[in-house]
Amino acid sequence: MQRRSAARLGPLLLLLLLPVAWGAGPEPPRADGELQVSSRLAGQAARVALHYLNYRLGSPSALRALGQVRKATVKTIPGIGHKYYLQFTTEDYKSSQNVGTCLATVLYLKRKPRPAVNINCTYTKDQKQTREDDYSFYKKLRQQTKPITGNDIPDSYGHIEPALEPAWALAVAGSSYLMWEKSTENLGYFMAQVKNVKQWITKDDSIDFDYLVILHEIPTQEMISCHLRVIWTPGHPLKVKYFCLSENQQSESEEGSGTESGSTNGIFNEEEANF
Repeated sequence: MQRRSAARLGPLLLLLLLPVAWGAGPEPPRADGELQVSSRLAGQAARVALHYLNYRLGSPSALRALGQVRKATVKTIPGIGHKYYLQFTTEDYKSSQNVGTCLATVLYLKRKPRPAVNINCTYTKDQKQTREDDYSFYKKLRQQTKPITGNDIPDSYGHIEPALEPAWALAVAGSSYLMWEKSTENLGYFMAQVKNVKQWITKDDSIDFDYLVILHEIPTQEMISCHLRVIWTPGHPLKVKYFCLSENQQSESEEGSGTESGSTNGIFNEEEANF
């Protein structure tokens, strides 16, 4: 069966196949003002914004990865937390082609576990085509006569079998919710691998997958196992439930349905000049 090389799987997977150098070193003391665009804190906050975006869009055909951070500043809000103001480019998760620029704020709250995100993006891909791609993707999954099952996606060589790419794409979208939910100012996450996946054939219009995914925590380098349930119908909020067990055996569970606080208003039409 034909295999797809890791170079076609986007920058997030490539980062997971290499040592994460930017997460290993100490971070300079946090202070209000402009951050170096290459700093871990800037990149981590931008990825948090993209986790939120990918989850809220709930579109396997519109998944984005981080390109380059162009500008980043941080402000301390007394008694509340630190707020990051970001401008960054994005890439198509599958092809790595540039697909637009985002402006985002990420507020790490002292008394709330998940960051509050507002994000506005331009988008160079044709939105009508994206919707059509989602429908084709959905139609293909609904026509499955046997449930999709698989293990170790990608494999140890970074390859994903074409037949398993739909399951991988929905795992990325669903994992985006739990990575946003778990992120803190000092801890960030990548999805390293789908250890196993099983599709449930449903009687309604939804697509339903059960996953065991492995998250890579930065900068601790800890690998965290999460059971993930993703239910998807085109044009509707993504439904996600998860249960995680880290190496120190501390478990946590949560669910989401696309109604969390935050904003993606004007996702595809914010101008950079407004930053």
